[in-house]
Amino acid sequence: MNMNDIALVTAGSIGILVAVIHGVLLHRLMVQPALEAAPLTKISKRLLPLLMQFSTICWFIGGIALIAAPIWFDPSARLTTAFFVGGFYIYGTIGNLWGTKGRHIGWVLLVIAVLLIAYGATDGL
Repeated sequence: MNMNDIALVTAGSIGILVAVIHGVLLHRLMVQPALEAAPLTKISKRLLPLLMQFSTICWFIGGIALIAAPIWFDPSARLTTAFFVGGFYIYGTIGNLWGTKGRHIGWVLLVIAVLLIAYGATDGL
């Protein structure tokens, strides 16, 4: 593995870590209280956790894809993976930074992951 590969694997690991922590905290601090407090229909109670955890799922799957990219993907698929996952992570970074007014470590971790993705994607360019 070269440095670009290590950068992508590290970015993927950060993405998975962020996703797991985000998922646990989101469920404990937002999903459960919302389900308990609001009078929701049966369908809404099933959909609410899935919709609120959508970003968690994207970050987790993106992390897996970033780890797999240098191992199994050809250069064009690797670049495409970096582009799409980097886009998801940038969106998460901006949303987190704006939503928390910078008082949250999540955006910092995602910025680090995005920089690592950018570096890792440059292999062969």
